[in-house]
Amino acid sequence: MADRDTLPLPLEVRARLAELELELSEGDITQKGYEKKRSKLIGAYLPQPPGMEPSMGQERRTPVTPSSSSRYHRRRSSGSRDERYRSDVHTEAVQAALAKHKERKMAVPMPSKRRSLVVQTSMEAYTPPGEEHVGRQDTSSGSEGEGSGPGNGTPTSSQEGSINMEHWISRAIHGSTTSSTTSSSSTHSGGSGAASRLADVMAHAHLSKSGPIAHLSLKRRAKPGPRVENGSSGGPRRSCEFGAEHGWQRAASDENHSAPPDVTGYTNTTDSILMERPQVSSNTVPNRPVPKYGNAELMETGDGVPVSSRVSAKIQQLVNTLKRPKRPPLREFFVDDFEELLEVQQPDPNLPKPEGAQMISMRGDQLGVVTNWPPSLEAALQRWGTISPKAPCLTTMDTNGKPLYILTYGKLWSRSMKVAYNLLHKLGSKQEPLLRPGDRVALVFPNNDPAAFMVAFYGCLLAEVVPVPIEVPLTRKDAGSQQIGFLLGSCGVTVALTSDACHKGLPKGPTGEIPQFKGWPKLLWFVTESKHLSKPPRDWFPHIKDANNDTAYIEYKTCKDGSVLGVTVMRIALLTHCQALTQSCGYTEAETIVNVLDFKKDVGLWHGILTSVMNMMHVISIPYSLMKVNPLSWIQKVCQYKAKVACVKSRDMHWALVAHRDQRDINLCSLRMLVVADGSNPWSISSCDAFLNVFQSKGLKPEVICPCASSPEALTVAIRRYTHTPTDDSNQPPGRGVLSMQGLSHGVIRVDSEEKLSVLTVQDVGTVMPGALMCVVRPEGVPQLCRTDEIGEMCVCSIATGTSYYGLSGMTKNTFEVFPMNSTGAPISEYPFTRTGLLGFVGPGGLAFIAGKMDGLMVVGGRRHNADDIVATALAVEPMKFVYRGRIAVFSISVLHDERIVVVAEQRPDSTEEDSFQWMSRVLQAIDGIHQVGVYCLALVPSNTLPKTPLGGIHLSETKQLFLEGSLHPCNVLMCPHTCVTNLPKPRQKQPEIGPASVMVGNLVSGKRIAQASGRDLGQIEDNDQARKFLFLSEVLQWRAQTTPEHVLYTLLNSRGTIASSLTCVQLHKRAEKIAAMLAERGHLQDGDHVALVYPPGIDLIAAFYGCLYAGCVPITVRPPHPQNIATTLPTVKMIVEVSRSACVMTSQVICKLLRSKEASAAVDVRSWPPVLDTDDLPKKKPPLLYKPSNPDTLAYLDFSVSTTGMLAGVKMSHTATSAFCRSIKLQCELYPSREVAICLDPYCGLGFVLWCLCSVYSGHQSILIPPSELEVNPALWLLAVSQYKVRDTFCSYSVMELCTKGLGLQTESLKSRGLDLSRVRTCVVVAEERPRIALTQSFSKLFKDLGLHPRAVSTSFGCRVNLAICLQPHRLGKLADQGTSGPDPTTVFVDMRALRHDRVRLVERGSPHSLPLMESGKILPGVRIIIANPETKGPLGDSHLGEIWVHSGHNASGYFTVYGDEALQSDHFNSRLSFGDTHSLWARTGYLGFLRRTELTDASGERHDALYVVGALDEAMELRGMRYHPIDIETSVIRTHKSITECAVFTWTNLLVVVVELDGSEQEALDLVPLITNVVLEEHYLIVGVVVVVDIGVIPINSRGEKQRMHLRDGFLADQLDPIYVAYNM
Repeated sequence: MADRDTLPLPLEVRARLAELELELSEGDITQKGYEKKRSKLIGAYLPQPPGMEPSMGQERRTPVTPSSSSRYHRRRSSGSRDERYRSDVHTEAVQAALAKHKERKMAVPMPSKRRSLVVQTSMEAYTPPGEEHVGRQDTSSGSEGEGSGPGNGTPTSSQEGSINMEHWISRAIHGSTTSSTTSSSSTHSGGSGAASRLADVMAHAHLSKSGPIAHLSLKRRAKPGPRVENGSSGGPRRSCEFGAEHGWQRAASDENHSAPPDVTGYTNTTDSILMERPQVSSNTVPNRPVPKYGNAELMETGDGVPVSSRVSAKIQQLVNTLKRPKRPPLREFFVDDFEELLEVQQPDPNLPKPEGAQMISMRGDQLGVVTNWPPSLEAALQRWGTISPKAPCLTTMDTNGKPLYILTYGKLWSRSMKVAYNLLHKLGSKQEPLLRPGDRVALVFPNNDPAAFMVAFYGCLLAEVVPVPIEVPLTRKDAGSQQIGFLLGSCGVTVALTSDACHKGLPKGPTGEIPQFKGWPKLLWFVTESKHLSKPPRDWFPHIKDANNDTAYIEYKTCKDGSVLGVTVMRIALLTHCQALTQSCGYTEAETIVNVLDFKKDVGLWHGILTSVMNMMHVISIPYSLMKVNPLSWIQKVCQYKAKVACVKSRDMHWALVAHRDQRDINLCSLRMLVVADGSNPWSISSCDAFLNVFQSKGLKPEVICPCASSPEALTVAIRRYTHTPTDDSNQPPGRGVLSMQGLSHGVIRVDSEEKLSVLTVQDVGTVMPGALMCVVRPEGVPQLCRTDEIGEMCVCSIATGTSYYGLSGMTKNTFEVFPMNSTGAPISEYPFTRTGLLGFVGPGGLAFIAGKMDGLMVVGGRRHNADDIVATALAVEPMKFVYRGRIAVFSISVLHDERIVVVAEQRPDSTEEDSFQWMSRVLQAIDGIHQVGVYCLALVPSNTLPKTPLGGIHLSETKQLFLEGSLHPCNVLMCPHTCVTNLPKPRQKQPEIGPASVMVGNLVSGKRIAQASGRDLGQIEDNDQARKFLFLSEVLQWRAQTTPEHVLYTLLNSRGTIASSLTCVQLHKRAEKIAAMLAERGHLQDGDHVALVYPPGIDLIAAFYGCLYAGCVPITVRPPHPQNIATTLPTVKMIVEVSRSACVMTSQVICKLLRSKEASAAVDVRSWPPVLDTDDLPKKKPPLLYKPSNPDTLAYLDFSVSTTGMLAGVKMSHTATSAFCRSIKLQCELYPSREVAICLDPYCGLGFVLWCLCSVYSGHQSILIPPSELEVNPALWLLAVSQYKVRDTFCSYSVMELCTKGLGLQTESLKSRGLDLSRVRTCVVVAEERPRIALTQSFSKLFKDLGLHPRAVSTSFGCRVNLAICLQPHRLGKLADQGTSGPDPTTVFVDMRALRHDRVRLVERGSPHSLPLMESGKILPGVRIIIANPETKGPLGDSHLGEIWVHSGHNASGYFTVYGDEALQSDHFNSRLSFGDTHSLWARTGYLGFLRRTELTDASGERHDALYVVGALDEAMELRGMRYHPIDIETSVIRTHKSITECAVFTWTNLLVVVVELDGSEQEALDLVPLITNVVLEEHYLIVGVVVVVDIGVIPINSRGEKQRMHLRDGFLADQLDPIYVAYNM
C-alpha cells in the first residue's frame, strides 16, 4: 500500500479511477480511451522521471489500489469455494514461482487419449463464447446455492467481448497466431512486438522442443510452436519485452490490470504484526528481465479476480535470489526384523523450531450482567410476543427482492405455541404420546423459508423437544445425505417437521408416500403450517423455565471423512452464547440486521434466529436464490432498511464487488458492523480489503468489517469488536500478519522477511468472547500449551460451547473435555476446554489469528499443509478461468505410510487437452514452488460433475470416496509419484559373493539342508511294463497292432460332445503305414529328414506323427494358421517350418488351400514353402518295408514352442528320452490299457503333445481327445465328456479352466439337472509351464464342488523347454492308501513377498501382510532329480533361498535345435555343473526360479515328501531398485484394484515400470484406473509405476497355454500398435 500512499490522490479521483477501470474491464471503453482518461485524471499527481517516455512511465508506475474494482470483475460464474481464496499478492507469488521453473525444463510426455474420449469430455458441455453466460446459468441447478454466481439478472454487456477476446488470445498463444490479435499491437522499443512477445511466451511455455506440451504422446505429436526471434532490435531478445508487453495489453484490452496492490499493511505503524515491503524505484525496472510464465497477462484468477498483468518489481527482485526447493535429504533407515527398509522421517536439526515463551491463556471480558436480559430464550420470546406483538421479527424476500412476508413477534409467539402444543398432544395417542420432552425431532426446511423454520425451532424449544436442523434431501442419493440419515437414526429421530411447500416438493413413491431415504430411519412427516394444526385450549400454556442443562438443539457437522456428527448445545449454553454475542456486537433492541447466511446452522442461526429474538431485533433474510439473481440484493437491503448489522461470507462481498456498478445510489453509512462469517479462513482477507476499497467511497467505514471465527463445537470463538467511538483514533487498528508458509508447515510463526513468494497474509478475528478463556494447544498428542510463536489448535473454555457429540462418548471426551497442560505437565485449569478445530495463534494485543482448519490439515513428510492454501495457489495459476467456477477439491490420501496430496478440479467445458495439460503442469510447479510439497495426483473432471453439498459447494469426503473407489471419471489425470514419494526403501545393494565353504558351513550351522529332491527311483520300481521291451515308440505301436488290434486308443469329440472319429491300434498302424508310403513316394524323403505337421488338433495329427516315425523322418508338430487371422499366425508357422529345416509340410486339404490362398500370399512369400503334402487322399498301397531305427539316441521328434518372452525355441527329443518320458508318466499316473483319460490340451508342444500323441500308444489306455477350440462353442464340452465317459483322470490347460470358470459360472444348476457328475474324477491336472495359478484353481474347485468335484482333485504340473515335464501330480483319491494313492495332497504355503524380492523364502501365516500364497507344482516324476542353484554363481542353495531350478533326468531334452548352432547357450542350458558341492553331475537349467520345501507328509514309499514351488521365469523377472520382481505379483495386485480391470500385464522399459490393463467398461473409466494402479503398486510392491496404458479387452497377447506374452506386448507398445484408450505417464 505504500505504493498508493506515495500518490496523494483525493478520494473522488480514486473513485473515478475505479469506475474507469471497471468500464475498461467490462469492455465499455477501449484501452486507448481508458489510458487517455486516466492520464488526464492523475497526470497532475504523477511525478515524471526524466528521460522516460510519458506513456511508458505511466504504464510502469501506475499504482493500482485494490479499489480498482476491475480487479474484481469476474466472469459471472462465481464459484463456491473460490472467493475465499483470492489474494493478488498470492497470484503474483504463484506467477513468480512458476517463472522460476522456467529454467528447469519439464520434459513430461503429455498423456495420450483415444480420440473418442477427447471428444466426449471436451465437447460435452461446450458453449460457444457468445452464449457463455446463458449456458452457464442453465447448468446451475436451483439448489446450487454456493456454487453458482449471479446469472442472467445482471447486464452481460461485457460478456461476449471478454470471452471472445480471451478465447482468441489463448488461441494465439497456443501456436495458431491470428492476425486480429496482433494487429493492434504497437511497441515502444523497436522490434516486431507481436513476434517477440509470442516468442517470449513460447519460451516460457516451452512450446519448442521440450516441456509439457512437446509431449511424447502416443497419439498425436504437437508441432513445436514457431520460434520467432526478435529480428530488428539486435540486442538480446529480452530487451524489448516491456515495450512489447505494452502492446500486448492493448490487444487484451478488456483484461488490462496493472501491478497488484500490496495488502500487507494498512497503516504504517501499529503494534500488530506488520511488515512493509520494500519498493523498487521505477528507474531500475526496465533493464531487469521480467519472468512471466506462459500467458501471464491474459488471465484472471479462478474466481475471476484479475491477476496482475506483470509480476511486480518486488518479486522480480526475488526471483533471482530464490533457490529451487530441495528434496528432503535421505534419512537414516530403520530395519525391522527383516531388511524392510521403508524410509522413516527423521527430524532435520535445521528446521525452524518454536523459540517463544510458553503462551498464557487469554481471558475474554467479563460477561456483563444486564438487568433486563431474559432468563431463557423462550422467556424472551414470550416477553416480546406479549409486550410488542406488532414489532417485526423477520422479513423474508422473494426472488425479485420484494418483501414476501413479515413475521412479527406476536405471530412468532402464537404460532410457536401452536406447534409446541401439537407436537406434545396431537402425535400418537393420549396414553402413548409419540414425543415427550427431551426427544429429538428433525427440522427439514428449504433455504428460502426462514419464517417457517423459526416458528418450528421455537415451537420445539417451547415443547422442550430437541430440534435437529438438517438439509432438505432432494433425491434419494444426495451426496452425504446417507450420513445425515445415520445421525438422525443415532439421535432416535422419528418425527420430521417441514413446511407445506417443502413437503410437496419431496420425492414421492408411487402411492404418494415419501420414500425412506437411503440410510434414514422411518420418519413421520409433520407439516408446521398453522392451517394444518389445531389451536391449543385457552388454559394450555407452555412451561417456560430458566435456561438449564437440558439439550436445546443439535447442530450437525460433517467431518473430514464424511461422517456426520451432532453437536449438542445446552439451553444454558444457548443463552450464554446469545448474551456474549449481544455484548461483543453491542446489539440493542429493535436494530435491523441483514442476514445472507444459512439460518439453519452456525453464524446464521446464532445471529439471525437466536440472538435477534433475545434483543427483539428485526432480521431481513436474503435467500440464496435471490443472491444468485441479484448479488447486490443484500447491499440494497442494507440501504433500504438502514440496517445496522449485516452477516455475510466473503463470497457475498465478492459478488457485490462484481456487480456494484449497476447501482449509483448505494450508501452504507448506516452499517456499524459487517460480520464476516468465514473470517477464520485466512483467504477471506482479500475480499475484505477489496470490499472496503470499493465501498469506502459509498460510506463504508473501515472499522465496520468484523471477521469472526467459529466452529460447530465451540460456537463463536472470537469476533472483531465493533468500536463505539469512531471519532477516537486511538482504537486498535486491525492486525495483519504476513507469515512464511515454510514456517507454517513446520508449525511455527515466522513473520516473513525475505522469501516473499510463499507467504500467507492473515487478519485477526478479534479477541476472545466475553466470559471465555482461550488457549492454543499442540494439534497432535497430549494437549500441551503452545509457545507464543507456535501454531496450534485453539481451545475455548466457556459455558457457551457445545457439550458433546450426540451418542459418541469417546469422541466427546477428546473434543469437549480437554485439559490443556503447561510445560510441567500440570493442567492450566480445573474446567475442561473444547477444541475448536481451528489452527492459529494469539498475536499481540490478545488478537486471535486463524491460519487454517484441522479438517484441512494434511501432514506430508512431517510437514503440515492446509488444503485451503493449496486451493488458493491452484486458483492463482493462469489461465485463471480454466477452473470451472473455481471448483477445486484438495484432500490427502494415505499411500505407503504417508499422506499424499490429491487435487481435483472441474475444468471449463471448452478447454482443450493442451490447455488442461499445460494448466496442470503449472499447478504442480506452483504448488511445489510455494509450498515446497509435491502433488501426488492432479485430476480434472468435466464441469458440474463433482458431488455437491446442499449449498452447492464441493462435497469433499464424497469426492475423496469416489476417487478412492475409482468412480470419479476424470477427463485428465497427472500423477507425480516420482517427485513426492520420498520414503521408498533403499535400493538393494548386491552383496559380494560368499565362498562355497562359507555357504556349506552357514547352511550346516543354521540347520538348513541343501535344497535338492528327487522323484521315485526308476530302477527300483517293479512293474509289468511290456512296452519297456521296446526302445522305439514305432515298435510299441506295431506290437499293439498285433496283440490288441481292436483296442481303441483314441476317441475325438466334436463340439456337440459326440464322437467325431476314433482310432484302434490297428487302424492307427495302417494309417501310419500309408502316410509313410506317401512320404517315400511323393516326398522323396531320406531317413532323418524333418517334416512339419500342420494339423488341427485331432486324429490326423497322430497318424501323421507315426507315419513319420515309420518312414524314419523327424516330425515337428505346428499349430495351423488361424483362418480369421492369417496375417499374424501364418508368419509363425512359416518361421517354425524354416527354423526346423523341414523338407516338406504335411497337412489336411483345408489347410492346404489356406496356405495357397490370397491372404496367405499377402502375409508370407508362398513360393519359398517346401513341398506341401495333403494327407486326405492317401495312396492305397503300404510301403515296401517300415523303417527300423537302430540308434535310440537319434532324434525322435522336435518340439517347438514360443516362450512367454517371445523366443521361438525348438528342443531335440531322442528316442531314449521319449520312451523314458512316457514310462515316467505311466508310472506316476498309473496308466494301463483299461483306463480312460480325457485330454483337453493343445497337442503342439510340451506335455500337451506327449499326452495327446504318445502316451496312449505307450501305455495302451484310451485317450478321449477334446480340442480346446471346441470349448469356445460349447464351454461345458470338456466337463460333460468327463462325466459321460466316467473318466477318472483328466488333463487341461489354464485357458480351458478359465473358460469353464467364466463361461459356466452361472450354469452349475442347469448342468446338474443335465446329469453332470464329476464325483468320479480322481485327478484333474493343469498342464503348465508357469507358477500355479492358485486363485483360478481354487475358484474352479469351489465352483464345481456342487457337481461332485473333490476339492483335492485339482492339481498342476510343471514343465519347461529343457524338460517337458518335471512334476505331475498323481491321483490321490483312491479308496485305500495302498491302492495307488501314491502322493500326498498338494500343499499351499504363504511366503513373504518382500523376502522373495531379495531371493529369500520366508514362510508366514496365512493372511499376514505381504503374504503370497504359492501352490506346490505337483509331485516330482520318477527318475527326476532337482536341485536349486544360484543362477549367477551356479552354487547350490539352502532350503530358505529362492534360486533356479536345475533338473537331471532320463527324459531331459538333448539340446536346442538351432540353425546357427549356438553351442555356448546349448551347453549352459543342458549340460551345466555346479560350481561347488556335487560338481560331477550334469544338470539342465530350467530358467525358472523356485524353491524346495520338505513337508511333513510321506508318500506311498514312506519317504518324506519334497514339494517344489515354482515362483516364476528368470527371463520374465524384472530387476527394479536392486530387487527381483515377478510380473504376476504386480499384475495380481493391479487386477484387484478395480472391478473393470479384466487383465493386466507389466514389463519394464528403460527402468520404468509399464502397466498395461484391459478395461471392461466405458472408456470414461479409463482415467479412474491410473491413480488406483499407482497406489496399489506403491503400497504392495514399493515401486513407482512409470506408465499406465489402458487398452481394450483382448489386446494383451496370450499364447496357447494361456500365458501372457509380455515381450510381444512390450514390442507392440513401443511400436505404437496397441491403440490404447489412454496412456498416462507418471511424472
